[in-house]
Order: sequence, then structure tokens, then C-alpha cells
Amino acid sequence: MNLQQLIERYITYRQSLGELFRISAYLLRVFGRFVGSRAEVGDVRPEQVSAFLAGRGPITRYWFAKYDALRGFNRYAVSRGCVATLPLPTLLPQRPPPFVPYIYSHEELRRLLAAAAAYQGCVVEAPTIRALVLLLYGAGLRLCEAINLDRADVDADHAVLTIRHTKFGKTRLVPFGSQLGDVLAQYAARGPKRTALKAPFFTTPTGARLKQRGVQWCFRRVCDRAGIRRSDAGRFQPRLHDLRHTFAVHRLTSWYQQGANVQLLLPQLSTYLGHTCLFCTQVYLSMTPELLQEAGKRFERYARGEGSHA
Repeated sequence: MNLQQLIERYITYRQSLGELFRISAYLLRVFGRFVGSRAEVGDVRPEQVSAFLAGRGPITRYWFAKYDALRGFNRYAVSRGCVATLPLPTLLPQRPPPFVPYIYSHEELRRLLAAAAAYQGCVVEAPTIRALVLLLYGAGLRLCEAINLDRADVDADHAVLTIRHTKFGKTRLVPFGSQLGDVLAQYAARGPKRTALKAPFFTTPTGARLKQRGVQWCFRRVCDRAGIRRSDAGRFQPRLHDLRHTFAVHRLTSWYQQGANVQLLLPQLSTYLGHTCLFCTQVYLSMTPELLQEAGKRFERYARGEGSHA
């Protein structure tokens, strides 16, 4: 059977299960073009797979993303009797160390907001980048979720956001606090009062929806102005997405400080962040010194028999 046709069948199958399957679909289509439009599934050679996986640079997480996509496709092709097996490598390289997100301190967040308020740009205005930073930190949103918000998705009266078509293809409701609500209401009041409900909430000066690349470039300048830079990573660090990690870590630290039952609340945090499983949330919980200290205090109290919360 034609390789590219089988790849499209596999993508359709995975998406019929409710998965977005965007990244793997893209990688598999690239692989199909790499091998050739006329290639049959059984014609795939080991050197083609190796060349596709290797790319042109060092081994990164991208290598493993391509490998995982091919491995899933291989299982599908074998189960349908299309091929005995694809010539995937049996010896895998060592996985690179996991990326460690940057957790902003409260003092850095204050500097960041001050720099955002003073920002001067033609693509993203100061009130926009400031409100966006507050939303990403205050509600733990992904950047794509924030810039995809329409005006109808921000319900200031009931203090809830409607996040549509998220990373996992679902829609969820995200409640927010009164302070963040005031910020969003003030930002919304800047626009025309008769703006259509389907119009984008965060816009450029011309009223267009923000683009991720433009926002990230603007945020890099804001970080430079605030004197926030990470010495152990690339030049575009820290990231806007690290605000989401910071939200999760600060929330967990706060629960420890309040004496709350953290184990009971973790599934709620996972749901709030829009994760499909608790394991996905664990990636966000970097062990900062402050969080480690609060967890240590909790364990000491537990060891002395003063409490049962974990």
C-alpha cells in the first residue's frame, strides 16, 4: 500500500479517537514526503528512517518526537497487515536532559509588570502586554489559549473564561479572581463598545488578533527592560510559557503555607490547567527552594504526628 495514503488513514484514525494529533501528523507527513510520494509501505529502507530521524543537528527531544510518531504508525501498519514491521532503530540514543522551566519570583513578577506598563511598541501596546502577562500568570493559561480568546469568552460578570479547542481538543471553563477580573474589564473597556462578541479579546492597535511570534518578541524586550534573563539557557529565555509553570508552583507553595491537603487539591489543579492526567501536571511542579522548604516543613509536622496532610 502507498505509504502516504496509509499515513493519512492513520492520522484520520487517531483524530477519530478525539485526539488533535497535530505534531505527530505533521511529522508523519514530512516523513512520507521524505521517502517519496510513490513509495509503498514495504519499500521503506533503514537508511531512510535513520536519515529522517537524524536531521542535521545534534540529538534533541525532536529526534524522539519523530521516533515516537513513527513507532505509533508502525504499530498501526502492522495491526492492519500492511507490513511486517518498519525498519525502526533498535538502539536508541540517550535522551537529552529534560528542560527545566524558569520560575519567576514575586519580585521579578513585579518588575516584569512595571516594564510591561512602560513598554512602547507598535505591534503590541503596553496595556495589552501587561494584561496578557497578568492573565497568563493569574489563570495559568497557555499563550495560544490567551490570544485565541474572543470577547465573548471573557465573562467579567461571572468571573469565568471559556477556553475553546485547547491542546487536547477540549473546551473548559476557567474561573478567575476579582483582581484579575478588574484588569480584564479595564482592558476590554479600551476597545469600541459595540465590538462584536466574536472579535478577538487581545488585539494589535489595528484590531487584529495577536500572533504568537510578535507577542514573544515583545515579551523578550520587556524581560530585557526588567533585567530578567536566564544564564543557563538560550537567548530567548525565560519564556512567556514559564508564567504558566510559575502559576502552578506558586499555587502549590501557597497550599502548603495554608496547611491545605495538597494531594487532594492536585487533581483540581490538573483540571484547572486543562491537563488530561495528573502526570502532565507534574511536569509543571518544579522544585524551587521555596517549595522545597514548605514541603519540608509539612513533612516535619507529619513526622511529629502533628498533621496528616501530604
